[in-house]
Amino acid sequence: MAPSMRPLASGSVLAQLQLAGRRSYATSRPSLIANRAQWAPRPVSHQIALRQFIRRQSTEAPKQAPKKRFRFLRWTWRLTYISAIAGVAYAGYGVWEMRNPGDQPPPDPSKKTLVVLGTGWGAVSLLKKLDTENYNVVVVSPRNYFLFTPLLPSCTVGTIEHRSIMEPIRNFLRHKKASVQYYEAEATKIDYEKRVVYINDDSEIKGDVSATEVPFDMLVIGVGAENATFGIPGVRENSLFLKEVGDAQRIRNRIMDCCETATFKDQSTDEVKRLLHMVVVGGGPTGVEFAGELQDFFNSDLKKWLPEIKDNFHVTLVEALPNVLPMFSKQLIDYTEKTFKEETITIRTKTMVKNVTNKYIEAESAGPDGKKVIEKIPYGLLVWATGNALRPIVKDFINQIPAQKDSRRGLAVNEYLVVKGCENVWAVGDCAVANYAPTAQVASQEGTWLARMFNQMAKTQEIESELKLLSEKQEKAPNKEARDAVFDEIKGLQKRLRRVKQIGPFEYTHNGSLAYIGSEKAVADISWWSGNIASGGTLTYFFWKSAYINMCFSTRNRVLVCIDWAKSKVFGRDVSRV
Repeated sequence: MAPSMRPLASGSVLAQLQLAGRRSYATSRPSLIANRAQWAPRPVSHQIALRQFIRRQSTEAPKQAPKKRFRFLRWTWRLTYISAIAGVAYAGYGVWEMRNPGDQPPPDPSKKTLVVLGTGWGAVSLLKKLDTENYNVVVVSPRNYFLFTPLLPSCTVGTIEHRSIMEPIRNFLRHKKASVQYYEAEATKIDYEKRVVYINDDSEIKGDVSATEVPFDMLVIGVGAENATFGIPGVRENSLFLKEVGDAQRIRNRIMDCCETATFKDQSTDEVKRLLHMVVVGGGPTGVEFAGELQDFFNSDLKKWLPEIKDNFHVTLVEALPNVLPMFSKQLIDYTEKTFKEETITIRTKTMVKNVTNKYIEAESAGPDGKKVIEKIPYGLLVWATGNALRPIVKDFINQIPAQKDSRRGLAVNEYLVVKGCENVWAVGDCAVANYAPTAQVASQEGTWLARMFNQMAKTQEIESELKLLSEKQEKAPNKEARDAVFDEIKGLQKRLRRVKQIGPFEYTHNGSLAYIGSEKAVADISWWSGNIASGGTLTYFFWKSAYINMCFSTRNRVLVCIDWAKSKVFGRDVSRV
């Protein structure tokens, strides 16, 4: 037999492959099998090549698939930019929704009229949480915006622009379920017997009607308080206060006035020292924060652009109590005083102001021998940041109510914030005396609690109306089965009514106190479980920033405040005067 026709061993792999190929070929083409003369085996060279291929495949080790590196990082990056896109889309939708309020149903004459006086912390917290579908709500205030007062000291030196901490009152009233009527006016008198509030338009532009009255079924008084001068002569005429936006603007102008006047040609040395002496009266958070912001303004900006004032600029903090920040722990008080000393801010504790002129204050303090000494402290700027006093409308209302005859600091209220001696009249914020400190935190919680109570009262009235109808329906029921069915409905509504009525009295929860003390440091006394956490320093400063950003009224405020902080950090504060 020729070598090319020699059959392979039946046990070899090559023979099996050849046999399988022949069978496949024979199966697919049976006509060719019949003609065996046309079929011929493969050449030997093909058989050798096939053997070599099989040998290589059996001897070579299988290649491993390449490892997938950095899979976690790739997925993290994908999730990051997907989250960023989703966040931007959500924020964009929020802005669009804020800019495009929907339609609101008009007031319903059949519902009670709830009048809210003021747009401060208490009143705005109430309006924010109140379901306005239950009442005809009317808001009266000479200020058509809400002011985030904790950041007001930063506005005095240009760290933050004042409009960044203002939220127009109509911006969120237009987003309520039912329309809310707002009047920009000063409430001048409350007539409890007639159930009306008298209001005046005090704006520069007046129409034919500038005084009218607003009737009410329910009244919430949240007009706040005035600055207290304690009867000290000259305070109101010569000092600046720090409660409103206008106050911050006046302080900002006065600072630059003093600096520019001090650099005027041929100014005497004593006059320069007087003009550059900035005095702050009041050692509470407002006074301390303003003193810190003012010293920062000098260190970071003023002495760069007005180097001639650097040897005479000085800040003094005057406090009648033994120490500043009395609501903080002792260690934070000591830390604040130490920080102020490092910043060259003078603290004068146990010093009482007795008289104020246009160039100096007369203050009483204890001398080295313990005796009272009166000294004159010259100043260029005097900021009065201490004490609250009653507004005229509150004084007048106190005189109308016999049960309020002993009230001196504000309207006395019970545990449900109802003004004592009245029905359907509530008071929140600094104009009310509820055995809590007159702070923004207290007023905000009072307003939120009052909104919840009003919402519960509306549900109660709704359920009671349904119960009345079901009682009539039960009387007219044709048979026992129908009466039992109605009775089951009555029992269910009565259970629901008991749950709705279970609202306890107002109870304040102290979340802590924060204060900025200058040079990018802050102090915090935070309530935690059953104790407090006292902290101070640079890390606390970042916590202070994040807390205030979170407390801002709206996303718009948060964005604007962050931009202002970044702008003042990069470009510095503006030293121009307007």
